[in-house]
Amino acid sequence: MVPWLGPDDPFPSVERALGAASGAPGLLAASADLLPSRLIDAYRRGIFPWYSDGQPVLWWSPDPRMILAPTEFKISATFRKTLKRVLREPRWEIRVDCDFAGVMRACAQAPRRGQRGTWITAEIIDAYSSLHRAGDAHSIETWLDGRRVGGLYGVSFGRMFFGESMYADVSDASKIAFAALVAHLREHRVEMIDCQQNTSHLASLGGREIARKAFVAHVRRAVGEPAIPWRFDKTVVAGLLGHAASATATDTLDR
Repeated sequence: MVPWLGPDDPFPSVERALGAASGAPGLLAASADLLPSRLIDAYRRGIFPWYSDGQPVLWWSPDPRMILAPTEFKISATFRKTLKRVLREPRWEIRVDCDFAGVMRACAQAPRRGQRGTWITAEIIDAYSSLHRAGDAHSIETWLDGRRVGGLYGVSFGRMFFGESMYADVSDASKIAFAALVAHLREHRVEMIDCQQNTSHLASLGGREIARKAFVAHVRRAVGEPAIPWRFDKTVVAGLLGHAASATATDTLDR
């Protein structure tokens, strides 16, 4: 039976989450509240909220866990050309934390295959906006001709990034933001991005599953490291493309 958490109740051990034979593998607990303090405690323990309007707050810790190591990020030949174009053309920008709430709302409105409605409720937006104001949640945004056309948001503690959701209004816009995030995390020796659940899209980018025990052990170490800075732009992507791309980015900035 899934435990109900009162306002002062601690999370149970993640080992108590429902198993693969259940109808909800990874479900750990339920609660009525989504306080920022509860949310912070959850992430530091490898737990995340996921629920729909009308449901209680449901807390999850699946086994296995989908992650992406920034050093294992895959760039196809076609996407490499896209990134080079983004670096070359001034009309493309990467902005960080320029419109966090707007990114969340866009993610909530984005159509998802096999899903009706959204789990990014008004309550979720309020809670993560509180984390953003505290410097613990960030948005990476792709802008084209002065308009935000894609992006993602997530939570960061120490040297750990927990990805939440992404959206794109134009082709590859979310992937461009993700590439910029990966490049930034590589520069700051972040070893893991939490992707929560397995999808074919994440797998195509280099995501893979690891055992929950290994994931939680890594999280506990990484969140205790010093926080990384959160100021960068599209030139960070040059680090993914090699020396030639770096020269191109420098030339663009010098114009």
